This record gives sequence, C-alpha cells and structure tokens, in this order.
Amino acid sequence: MLNRRLLLSSIASMGFCATAGASVAAQLKPLQNGLRGTIDISGYGVDPGTASDQSDAIDRLFKDAAQKGMPVFLPAGDYLISGITLPDNLWLSGVPGLTRLIHAGGGHFLSGEGLGKVTLSDLVFDGGGMALGSEVEGLVNLRGVADLTIENCTITGSSKHGIHAERCGGRIDGNSISQAAASGIYAVESSRLAITANTVFDCGNGGILVHRWEAAEDGTMVSGNRVFRITAKDGGTGENGNGINIFRAWNVMVTDNHVSDCAFSAIRANSATNVQISSNQCLRSGETAIYSEFGFQGAIASGNLIDGAANGILIVNFDEGGRLATVSDNIVRNLHLDGPYVHDGAGFGFGIAAEADTVISGNVIENAPKWGLMLGWGPYMRNIVATGNLVRGAGGGCAVTVVEGAGTALIANNLFQDVKDGAILGYRWNDKATGDLMKGGSEAFAHLTLSGNRTG
Repeated sequence: MLNRRLLLSSIASMGFCATAGASVAAQLKPLQNGLRGTIDISGYGVDPGTASDQSDAIDRLFKDAAQKGMPVFLPAGDYLISGITLPDNLWLSGVPGLTRLIHAGGGHFLSGEGLGKVTLSDLVFDGGGMALGSEVEGLVNLRGVADLTIENCTITGSSKHGIHAERCGGRIDGNSISQAAASGIYAVESSRLAITANTVFDCGNGGILVHRWEAAEDGTMVSGNRVFRITAKDGGTGENGNGINIFRAWNVMVTDNHVSDCAFSAIRANSATNVQISSNQCLRSGETAIYSEFGFQGAIASGNLIDGAANGILIVNFDEGGRLATVSDNIVRNLHLDGPYVHDGAGFGFGIAAEADTVISGNVIENAPKWGLMLGWGPYMRNIVATGNLVRGAGGGCAVTVVEGAGTALIANNLFQDVKDGAILGYRWNDKATGDLMKGGSEAFAHLTLSGNRTG
C-alpha cells in the first residue's frame, strides 16, 4: 500500500536525482558544438571559422587532451594546419565530410611515431597537392603505432602517399582516399593490420600497397575495398599501377575487393608466401589482372571474376622459386593482346598460366586471343595439374611446354570449344612445336599425361 509518507519521500528522492542529474549534465555539457566528455576547445583559440593558420593552437589542444585522457571533437569547419605531431592516446573526431583539416604548406601535415594508440575518425584531411617535407612519406604519416584506427575519414590531395603506415597494427576502415600522387594506402612492415571497406581512387602509382623491407610474416587482411582508376605515372613494368599490391609480405589475405581500371594489375602479389586471393572482382586491368610471382611458396587464387585484362591469372617465376598454388573456380574473360609495354616473354592475351606445383581446376576462360591455359615456360614446369576447366573462344586451348628438362603435367577432363589453333598444343617458349596433341603425338612427350579432354 502506498501511504502519504512514502509518497512524499519518493517525490523528494526524485527531486534530488533530478538535481544531481542536472549537475552531472552541466559538467558534461558539450561546448563549441562538441560531444559529451570531450575536451573543451574554447580556451585554445581553435576556431572553425577562421582562415588563419591554427597549427600552434591545434598542437596544444591535441597534447593537452591526450595527457588528460580526453577525446577531441572538432566542430564542422576548415582548420588550416601543418607540422602537427600527434601525441600518444589521441582520440580525434569531427563531423563527417564537414570537419576539414587543410594543409597550410611547409613541412609535414600530420605525423606520429612510436605511439601506443591513435584514433582518427569522421574527418577530412586535404593536402591540396602541397609539397610535404622530406622526413615524411604521406599526408597522414604514422610509424610504429601499435593500435591505429583511421575510420570514416576522407584523405585527398597528397603530394606523396595518402596514408603512410609503417610498423603499425590496428585497422584502416571505411575511408575515402583519392588524388594521392603516389599510392592511397602504403602499409609497410605491418603487424596484423586490417585494411577494410575503403574506397581508393584516382591515385598516381598505386591503390593499396602492403610491403615489407624483407620477406617475413605480416598477416594483413585487405578486404571489402573498392579501388579504381589507378595509374602508373612513374612507369615501369609492374612496380606501379596496381590496385592492390602485396610485396614480400607473408600470410596476407586479399578477399572480396572490387578493383577496376588499373594501369597494370588489379591484384599483384610479389614474393608473397601464403597469399590468399579470393572472391575479388577485377575489371579492365591494363596488364595481368591477378599475379602471384617471383619467390613465393603457397598461393590461392579462387572464386575471382576477371573481365577485361591483357592476361588473366599468372602463377609464375619458378626460376625465382615461385611455386605451390591452387587456381580454382575463377571466371576469366575478354582478354586482349595489347599490354602497357613490350613483353620479352610469353606476351599477352592468355587466361591462366602456372609453372610449378600447381592445380588449376574448375575455371571458365572465355575470349582469350592467344591461349586459354599456359602450362610451364621453357624448362620451367613441375607438377602441374589442369583438370575440369572450360576454355571457350581462344587462339589455342592449352599451350604446354615441350622443352627438354620440363617436369610433369596432367591435363585431364577439360572442355575446349571454339579454339582456333587447336585444343592442346606443345610449345618451345613462344614457338609452336606440335599440332593438336589431342589428335595424336602426345606419347612422344613422356612428361605429359592427357586424359578425358574434349572439344565442343
């Protein structure tokens, strides 16, 4: 039963709670349109409405906030800055698309080194194409950050890389990165970094680069990104112009990315042991769409869709130790004979090529003007299995090396349709050395086993 005394007591308690709540709310009241619990920026002279350089004020604000363990929220507006060195434990955020940090020129823009944790979110970093100091490699330049988070930011107009992350862990997630003179994201010597759901486009030499100075464990995951319109302004034969490039980094996963209109490869793995390249969409690549090359051991290329490239998928360079792969369940179509340079090897216009300890199975290759499959190169072939593939509309269905010293190949249960020069052909490098081996003559090559292949 609710008596009068209990009712009055309850009303009094409610009044006390409301007063206490108001007091706490007053302490946490946002200032300068900020967020509760963030540092009050009003005493630092930071003004989103001024056109003057605010580097000194911003620098003091960041250092004080990090020391106090408080987040920094910057209201919408433009902040002209340069030479900012990020402190440890900085948590910086803004209004997505409206809080703009703009490079004032002269030296670096934002950098940090040897930090435990840094979080940057909901910000625009605009380099304006201004020159960056020689001591940095990117507009956002970070070295040795154990737990890095860059999320939902826009990074544009860098005269070098958009994000340079060296010896960093953590995640780079959901950002838009464009108009970098070099690459959008350059991650080197990473430690289990996640590069996910970013949009990287209109960059001069590369999209997302995962590199190491020496071949070693890396563990980066590159997943769910959209990369497009990547050029190779510094030229070369594959070091530039790639949407996603893995170099010397072991145990990297490249999955579920959409990569289009790159001057060279959509995905290029060089000396990348245990690389997994799966379920990617690769459109209109200028050279080879997917590459695993040079000194690697272990590569998976599965479930990818390739439409438009000079070559489809290459698992090559057994002469440099490249070996051990599976290439399965890919669609490769609409290839062309023209590449971005004069090729001194097999050239362009073929679907899938492999050299050593590799199984090629369950792939569909259509419209390959040179060859659908290419097995081995000169004497460089060992333990190749090509089974259950469909090649339709090709110059030659399958080119296999018959050079002395080449290792074994099993070519079985493949279907070839509309192959102009023949289904299975022996080659000595680029020179055709046999007729169609499906029609006889394969017994002359003890290293080859043909079984169950058909023409449509």
